This record gives sequence, structure tokens and C-alpha cells, in this order.
Amino acid sequence: MLFYFAAGICAIGVVVIAALLFRRLDRVTDDAQPDGPTGGHTGAMLSALFLLAFAIAIVVPWTTSDAARANTYTESQAIAEAYWAATRLPASEAARVQAGLREYVDLVRGREWRMMADGRLSPEGWRRLESLRREVMALPAADDRAADDRDAVTDRLEEITAARRQRAMDAKAAPPPGLLVTTVGTGIAVVLFPFLAGARPRGMTIVPLALMAAMLGLGVYLTIDIQHAFTGGLAVGPDAFTELLPELDRISGGS
Repeated sequence: MLFYFAAGICAIGVVVIAALLFRRLDRVTDDAQPDGPTGGHTGAMLSALFLLAFAIAIVVPWTTSDAARANTYTESQAIAEAYWAATRLPASEAARVQAGLREYVDLVRGREWRMMADGRLSPEGWRRLESLRREVMALPAADDRAADDRDAVTDRLEEITAARRQRAMDAKAAPPPGLLVTTVGTGIAVVLFPFLAGARPRGMTIVPLALMAAMLGLGVYLTIDIQHAFTGGLAVGPDAFTELLPELDRISGGS
């Protein structure tokens, strides 16, 4: 953050130095009008900078949320495949593995989902997956077919773990803080620019300025609201895991 402020101070210094140097030229004329070249150029650049920062502040969280939502379905599909693969294990081992997977789903869609709003996952979820993997890997195999069935469940559990790691990264992901500062700062500058340039809006000219300020305020609030993939307007819900439960019931009924 310190570098952002340093860059801004350096830019202001360049403007001050340029103003002092060019003031000495004979062909330079004073520009004190709100609609003069300086005001027009500055206003256009402020608008362009705000639109650029605003677009990035919208697109980055939107993309992150879409990717996070897709990954939840990847994880839930891996759980379903593991549940299917477990049906080929001996009955007692299959029941334990399937029960463990159901408990994992309940944990994720319940307490863990609320924790992800703070950017973290439950340690218990990791422990349950690791326990399941150890239990399956320790199963004896009487023949090659039994070994293949055991390895199939292990592979699916590894896929669940990989998807969980990605979900942990999604829970921590957020746009750079400087982007939000730039969006808010340029939005405020765009609203206040007519006054800073020396204009004094009167009467009906206040109406479009107020409408613009209201829309900018809503836009800036939107960028703040969607910063995190699991909270706010674009929050990813536990739909993938909730919709998985009927599928697990069908697999249990079919097996």
C-alpha cells in the first residue's frame, strides 16, 4: 500500500514541476475556466480511469465466483464417484466409507460453509478426508480385482482432496486492495470534479450531477459487496453439495 501512495505523490510532483516550468514560456496562456482545456482533459481522464478500475473490480470477482462455483460441482462429482466406487468394496467397508462421505458432505454444507465467509476451511474436513484415505489404503486385497477396487476409491478420494484445496484457495481469493482504493478514489474524484474545477452548479444542473453520484455510489458499493466469492451479491452457495444428497440416496438404493 505504501508504494501506491508513493506513486501518487510522485505523479503530483510531476504536475507541480511541469506547471512551474511551462509558466515561464511566453506562448503559454492561463487556463482558469471550468470548461477549459485543463478541465476537459482532466475530466475525461478521470472518467476513463474510473471506468477502467470499475470494470476490473467487477470482472475479477465475477470470474473468481464463477470458477469457485464450478469447483464446488467438481468436488461434489468426485464425492459421487467415490461413493459409487465404494459399492465395489466388501459390504462392511463400503458402508463405513459411504457413511464417512455423507458426514463430510454434511460438514461442508453446514458449519464449514459459514467459515468460508471468513476465508478459511474447517480442520475437521481435512482430518475426515485423511482418515478415509488411510482406512481405504489399509484395506486388505485378496486378489487383483479387490486391489483395483480399493485403488479406485483411493483415486476418487484424491480428487476430492484436490478440489478441496482449490476451494480453500477460492475462499481466500480477493482482488488487490489497491484496486478497490482506486475505484473508490476515482469515483469520488469524478463526483467532486466540477466543484474542484471551479464550477458552481445551480438549479436543475444539480439533478444530473446528483443522479450520476447516486449511480456511482451504487457501483462502488457493488464492487465492495462482491469482493469475496462466498459472501455478498455473488456469493457461492452450497447448492452442489445439497443437490448431491439425493444422488447419494439413489446410489445407496441401487447398490
